[in-house]
Amino acid sequence: MQKKLRRPGKSTLASAEVQNISTQGLWILVDDQEFWIPFEDFPWFLKATIGQIYNLEYSHGKYLHWPELDVDIELASLTHPDAYPLKYS
Repeated sequence: MQKKLRRPGKSTLASAEVQNISTQGLWILVDDQEFWIPFEDFPWFLKATIGQIYNLEYSHGKYLHWPELDVDIELASLTHPDAYPLKYS
């Protein structure tokens, strides 16, 4: 008797990548969720090169890190911005 193969489940590998950069900010895709990061709220990216912005690391399912810019963003601050009222000024 031949066993039926199960359909593969969701990938357990976490991933994040920059999808697009505009004059106003950037779009990040984290797993299956898209996030808008406006330069107005995250000015560290304003003078960064495209290569520096695309050099994105994602760790522990919680943190976005741009090593060349020394910028870290906790994913929770993008999913629940009201819980993170402090802004760069």
